[in-house]
Amino acid sequence: MKMSHGMAVWVMVGNAALWSTAGVVTRHLEEARSFEVTFWRSFFTVLSLLVILPLWQGKGIFSRLPWRNRYFWLSGVCWSVMFTAFMVALTLTAVANVLITLAVGPLLTALITRVFLGHRLPGRTWLAIALAGIGIGWMYGNQLSLGDPNFLLGSLVALCVPVAGAIQWTIVQKSQSEGQNLDLVPSVLLGAIFSCVLTLPLAAPFQASVHDVGLLAGLGLFQLAIPCALSVVCARVLKAPEVSLLALLEIVFGIALAWWGANETPQLSVLFGGTLVLGALLLNEWLGWRQNNV
Repeated sequence: MKMSHGMAVWVMVGNAALWSTAGVVTRHLEEARSFEVTFWRSFFTVLSLLVILPLWQGKGIFSRLPWRNRYFWLSGVCWSVMFTAFMVALTLTAVANVLITLAVGPLLTALITRVFLGHRLPGRTWLAIALAGIGIGWMYGNQLSLGDPNFLLGSLVALCVPVAGAIQWTIVQKSQSEGQNLDLVPSVLLGAIFSCVLTLPLAAPFQASVHDVGLLAGLGLFQLAIPCALSVVCARVLKAPEVSLLALLEIVFGIALAWWGANETPQLSVLFGGTLVLGALLLNEWLGWRQNNV
């Protein structure tokens, strides 16, 4: 599946919108809590990908998996950390707090790709990262001042997500730079399996209602399986920091959905910081578009 740069950008915007649904859906769960929430979402992600991957890449997809490739396993571990830490963090603190923490992703991605891949980033991307960082700092500082007892723990758990994400996007770029025609889309399935195995013993005793299982099944398919697989395809076209920046739209979408659908009203500092982050994204893409069309 080959994408143009413009198409990859729009697909990533759609991915961010799908990813952002986790917070508001989690707030409508009746009985499921903590690791059980993570288990069911990962379980249904596995089921979804077992159907999607053969339809997308042929029935022989599983016999072609690169079991001996280190990047395949590393990518799977990264997805597992992201799947697990994100949902656990959502059960500990407010949606906005978790999403604020995810916003350090581009900073970490830029640093890792600069150190390990030697990527020279355009000035517009550094500017966008700087503006996003200011917005993140503003939001984070104000949230700490509110004295939420679960904020620190939830934020530390959530911090695992951008760290793993930065490594994940760098792995995709690294495998491409080495000339490996490596398909890392199935690593999403591997990550979901790891997440299931990790959280299964911690999920007992199961308390989720039929209503809860239905919601988590929807998250497994639409919030994880589809957008995560598409994001790997996008990462073949876009630079790792650009993918990470576009993924930040999840913050804006997620806070808005939690506000509208779960009555989690964000602080003014969150709205201000989120606007700055969104502005940084738009500035980066607009400058890139101008550069490519001059």
